[in-house]
Order: sequence, then structure tokens, then C-alpha cells
Amino acid sequence: MAGGVKKPVNVFKLKNLGEPKEVFNWKLWFAVFSFGLLGAARGVDEGLISGAFNSKDFQRSIHYSSYTKVEQANIKANVSAMVQIGSVGGALIAFLICDRIGRIWATRQLCLVWIVGIAIFMGANGNLGAVYAGRFIAGLGVGQTPVVGPVYIAEIAPASVRGLCTCIFTGFVYLGIVLAYFTNYGCQVNMGDTTHARWLVPTSLHVIFAGLIFFLTFFQYESPRFLVKKGRPDKALQVMSRLRKLPEDHDYVVREINAITVSHQAEMEATRGAGWLGVVKELFLVPGNLYRLCLTLGAQVMSQWSGAGSITLYAPDLFSLLGITGNNETLLVTAVFGIVKLIAAVLCALFLVDVIGRKRALLIGISLQALAMLYVAGFLTAVPELGVETGYKLTTSEIGPSKGAIAMIYVSGFGWALGWNSMQYLLTAELFPLRIRALSTSLAMTFHFANQYGNSRAVPNMLLPVSSGGISPKGTFWLFAAITILGAVWVWFFIPETAGRSLESMDRLFSLPWYKIGRYGNMDAAQQDAAYSEKQAEAEATMGATTHLEERRASDERV
Repeated sequence: MAGGVKKPVNVFKLKNLGEPKEVFNWKLWFAVFSFGLLGAARGVDEGLISGAFNSKDFQRSIHYSSYTKVEQANIKANVSAMVQIGSVGGALIAFLICDRIGRIWATRQLCLVWIVGIAIFMGANGNLGAVYAGRFIAGLGVGQTPVVGPVYIAEIAPASVRGLCTCIFTGFVYLGIVLAYFTNYGCQVNMGDTTHARWLVPTSLHVIFAGLIFFLTFFQYESPRFLVKKGRPDKALQVMSRLRKLPEDHDYVVREINAITVSHQAEMEATRGAGWLGVVKELFLVPGNLYRLCLTLGAQVMSQWSGAGSITLYAPDLFSLLGITGNNETLLVTAVFGIVKLIAAVLCALFLVDVIGRKRALLIGISLQALAMLYVAGFLTAVPELGVETGYKLTTSEIGPSKGAIAMIYVSGFGWALGWNSMQYLLTAELFPLRIRALSTSLAMTFHFANQYGNSRAVPNMLLPVSSGGISPKGTFWLFAAITILGAVWVWFFIPETAGRSLESMDRLFSLPWYKIGRYGNMDAAQQDAAYSEKQAEAEATMGATTHLEERRASDERV
């Protein structure tokens, strides 16, 4: 099985896929930037809500102090996680909207839903029910972003930079987090903790980003692959020509559109043009598609329960738990944490995901994350009073390890940005055939938000002492460490490498039995690529010979 195809000697090199230099033009990058901004939807919310909730004015408006400790933990978890539960519904309906009205109009409507939800939240005036409702409605919009954004980007990006382009979406997640963290910090320092503007001003970042994305859609083209799917190949050719900045009759453009069209026709022929039920059957009854779905769903479970997403959401609380004192200091350390994750996302996009491949980048990130979780879990085991005894002061001998634990939170964020948080979107967007891409991505992101909701909702209660029904801080981080290590083993055995492969050739990775795909799928696909290239060359040679013979006969007849 392993014989025949050798691995490239230098893995630190982008694959040369013969793409003309005109392909990498400003229209491509402008489109990637515009749809990458959708990533900021989650980042802004994750970075803002904890700081906004912790402001004394917001807590006073909902009469937070009148509740018991357990009730307070439940309220904080509900307010923080309500966007995630709304996002479950948003991700679930995203494929219907995306496939019915297209990627452009899907983006416009989700921006409007997002704005309406945030407006209700900002105008709740202390009504806890309105706070929940506003964040739930905002989640219906936010939940569509990881379906629409990565799918559109993957569908327009050339194969050699598809990983980089899709990771730009992830980069904007962290840009949103950084802006949210620093806005929280700036408002805390300059507006005080008791003013109404303290949490309203940062929350307005939602409206700014949603409005900007809505505006930018009017300068973008619909996805050529969506146009092919809707039976508009001429329009698809025109759009692809503009995106690639090449003439419509250029070999590269024609070849790309032909590959998309042939692939879609083969999918339609296989399902005999069946409707939505046929799409569902194709996803669940075709073994290769079902395996891909299991991969993406497994990625959501492993990534969300590795704990890094909860660390982002509850970063101020966790830094306080590990020894940072003072609200201003906590928010500043949290803001720097956002910068670390942004840098990691940029490094992953520019130097790793299309250079050393998806799988290697993912394993590096998971390894860093596991190391960090083990250290923090060990520290909290050595100092079990933290998070259990109110007002506990670190001893002189505990201050150094405490700083190490804080540093490891940064390491975990760096590893998360390099690994799971980039790959959970990228793999989901590029693995599936065109006909079922929106549905499968929608299901994966529904599962993503369901797990994110469960994790973010559970963590405040998990951090409570065992006597209060929690598993304590040390138990929480030991659980995160165990799941992170399990995720590394799972990735090693089951996820194939997809870097440098066109969307239309992904099927070749999944022709082996499921238990061999992760280890041998790439080598088998490479052999299929070579065989396909040989057949294509033979067909072209035969066609050329036939054409030459016909021209010669025509010439003889004229003579």
C-alpha cells in the first residue's frame, strides 16, 4: 500500500500547482478579506461578553447580587452561552439559506439578524429575559458565519493557497477578540466600572462589524461553484474570469470551470437529480461522505472540549483564579492573551497550513495545548485552595509557579490558534463535494455550536468546589488535558492531509477502508492522481493524433 509514491523531500515549501501569477490578484484578496471578516462575529462576542458582564453597572441592572453563588454561576453561564445556543439554530438553517439564495445574500441577511439581536440586548435595560432573547437572536446570525464564510472562501480560493485564505477567517476571529479585549480594558480605565457606557460602548463593536460586512458584500461576486450548482455555467465562467483576472477563454479558467461542472454533473448523475432528500441520503449513505462527516463532527467534539474555547470566553475569571488581582490588571492580561492568539493564527495562515500541511500544523498546536493543560492542572492540584477558598493569598513559594500557569494559558491559546481553531473550519469547508458542501458544513457547525454551548455553559459550574456540585478547578483542567491528548491520537490515526488538493479531487482521499484513510489515504490518492494524469495525457495525445489525421484527410480532399 505504501509503496510507489514517495513523500516530498522538503516539506517546508508551498506546492507548485502551475497557477498563473494573475490568479493571486487584489480581487481575490479583497473577497477573502470581506468574507474573512465574518470570523470577527464570534471573536467579538467571545472577547466582549465576560468583560461586559463583569461591569458593576451591568450586574446592578440585572440585580446580580441578589442571587446565591450557584444562581450567579448559572446566570453568568446563561448570558455568556446564549449566543452559542442561538448559533446552533443559525448553523442548522445556514445550509438552506446558503443553497437557496446564495452566499452573498446569505451574508446580508445574517448581518441584519445579528444587528437586531444586539440591539435588543443593548436596549434590555436590566430585563434578564430581554438579555437572553437579544443574545439568542444575535446567535442566529453569528451561527451562520462559520458556514457561509469558510465555504465561500474555499470555493473561490486557488488550491495552493486555500488553507491560507480559509485561515484568514480564523485570523479575524482573533482580531475580533483582541479588539474586544482592548475595548473592554480601555472603557474600564477611562469610563469607570459603574457607568452605563462601560459595557454599551464595547458591545457596539458587534454593530460596527456587522454593518461593515453588509456594506462590503455589494462589491463581491457570487461563488462560481454556487452558480454552476444553480445551472448558470456561463455566469460562473464570467465570475471566475474576473476573480482570476484572466480572459474567459484562458486555459486555466476554462479548465477550472470544466472541472467544477464535470464534478457537479457526476454528483447529479449519481443521485439522479434527487431533491433535498437525495442530498441527505448522499451524505449519510455514501461511505466516503459519511466518513468525512464523522471526521468533522469528531473535530468539533475534540476541539471544543479541549477547553481552549472556554479559556477565551472566561479568560478574565481564569486569570483571577491563577493569581492576577484587580479588574484592570485582569483585563490587561486578558487583552495580551488575545494578541498572542492573533499572532498564532497569522503564523498558522502564512507559514504552516499550506507549507507543512494541515495535519502537522494541527498536531503541533494540540501538543502545545496539551502541555499547557497538564501544567495548569498540576499547579491547581498542588494549590487546591485556589478557586475553592474565597480570598486565598498565594504564598511566596507559590507565586513563581502561578506565573508559570499564567504563561501556560498563553501557550494553550497559541496552540489552539495553530491547531484546532484553524482546522475545525478549514477541514469542514474543503472536504465535501459541492452538492452536499453547504449541508455538511451546516451540520458540522451546528454540532460545533452545540458543543461550544455545552462547554461554555458547563465551565462556570465545573469550576465550583465539589461541595457545591462542581469538579473544582483542578478537575476541570485535568479533564481538558485528557481530552486534548485523546484528540492528538485521534488526529494521528484518522485525519488525512488535504493541502494542495483541489476541492474536486478530495474524493480520492476516501477510497480506502475507513480505518486506513488517516494513515494511507494520501499515498493512495497520489497514486490515483498519477494514474489520472497519465489517462488525461493519453486522451489528449489521442485527440491530438485524431485531429491531425482529420486535418490531413481534409487537406487531401481539397487537393
